[in-house]
Amino acid sequence: MMQLFFAAICFTQLISFSSCLLHRSQFPLTFLFGTATSAYQVEGAYLEGNKSLNNWDVFTHLPGGIKDGSNADVSTDHYHRYMEDVELMHSLGVNSYRFSISWSRILPKGRFGKVNPTGIEFYNKLINALLQKGIQPFVTLHHVDLPQELEDRYDSWLSPEIQKDFGYFAEVCFKAFGDRVKYWSTMNEPNLVAKLGYIIGDIPPNHCTKPSNGCRYGNPANEPYVVAHNMILSHAIAVDIYRRKYQVKQGGMIGIVIHAMWYEPLRDTPADHLAAGRAVDFFHAWILDPIMYGDYPSEMREILGPLLPIFSLEEKEKLKNKLDFIGLNHYTTFYAQDCLFSRCNSMASQIDAFVNPTAERNGRPIGEPTGMPDFFVVPSSMEKVVMYFKERYNNTPMMITENGYADASSPDSSVEDFLNDTKRVDFLSSYLTSLTKAMSNGANVKGYFIWSLLDNFEWSNGYSLRFGIHYVNYNTLERIPKLSAKWYKKFLNGVKMEEPIGSDIKIRRVLS
Repeated sequence: MMQLFFAAICFTQLISFSSCLLHRSQFPLTFLFGTATSAYQVEGAYLEGNKSLNNWDVFTHLPGGIKDGSNADVSTDHYHRYMEDVELMHSLGVNSYRFSISWSRILPKGRFGKVNPTGIEFYNKLINALLQKGIQPFVTLHHVDLPQELEDRYDSWLSPEIQKDFGYFAEVCFKAFGDRVKYWSTMNEPNLVAKLGYIIGDIPPNHCTKPSNGCRYGNPANEPYVVAHNMILSHAIAVDIYRRKYQVKQGGMIGIVIHAMWYEPLRDTPADHLAAGRAVDFFHAWILDPIMYGDYPSEMREILGPLLPIFSLEEKEKLKNKLDFIGLNHYTTFYAQDCLFSRCNSMASQIDAFVNPTAERNGRPIGEPTGMPDFFVVPSSMEKVVMYFKERYNNTPMMITENGYADASSPDSSVEDFLNDTKRVDFLSSYLTSLTKAMSNGANVKGYFIWSLLDNFEWSNGYSLRFGIHYVNYNTLERIPKLSAKWYKKFLNGVKMEEPIGSDIKIRRVLS
């Protein structure tokens, strides 16, 4: 009845139907609504508190790796301004905050050194400040950054030694913070890290197919699969430790976060439909099938053969059902063109699946471009990607751990343009509307996090992009709420938009 009521309002007032139907009451009261950041992107203080250098500290100080030549030595200075940022979250009305723990702050030398009490103290203070405001900490253990010590000693993710280090790091965190943290993700986007770090060379350790722009030669035919294999087993070790020693007593949940792209067939042909399916499986099931079912997808085995590492029988048993929820970072969609029987292009992202990804069909982009290269606005894909995970993994609980919109930024950009971010508001509204459609079809989604709380350091793009719902002046570090922050606050407080978003927002309190 409520949806019919709002549909009538939309019709009589010629309001955008999708925006009009979106309201907080469509989600359970227990649903997690939050914002997200990661340690390296916001903390700064890279040489403070007995922290060691991590792989990104080293990488960003080498010439040529970052688009604008910047680094995150200071970034948004969240390390010193966390209380201010907690107040920003509290003012929004979110009930959760997704952040990551800097591995090199907790264990500067990995398992080869002592636990750093100053690092433990910082995260204790952050966690306690969140809880005092009624905000649940949602903690990611590994969000791309790791102690440079582990890279120097044994090449980090290329060595099975990393499994011991990750298990040790995870247990230190469970012991220190698990009495208050009820949501853990082991790692962020292993599927993307393996490709960007070991094929394309955009992130540390910047291995690539052909050395250029400062990247180092690797072995892209083999390294991504070795890296993913070690990440999957590291995840399983951490989950096993948590379930055996901490979960019952601490009462939390543990999962993993996947970079969840969607693919549509370029042409309405059987070959391109199959290509789209392969692209999805080779990017997502690559990581999740072993964790849920004990091995890689059969189609990957058939195509890649000996390039895919083998799980031992013991490892397969340890792997099965090793998560409580699946985290999905969803931003964009591509077309998929089959190249199984033709020449694949030079885009490395899905060449192993014999797929040419493209953002255009007949000269038209798949969706409205954003400030982020290769990120396009395709709201319907949120429903499709969620339903894919629902069907493939028996409706295991899901969290949308990242979803957000990028504005391009340059030194001469207008602050007013960033603050009046109507395109971001439309993006968030349309993607949330698409999410409600998946949930109405039975998808077991438990939370949604906007990327990001703040404008921050965006990896190899540096400060040339702004994803935040709060503008950050990088000279003064002042935080200013954007229109999107005001929209999110109104949405979370049960206020709904009656018109497409513009500079003048008309609102109506949702009837309960």
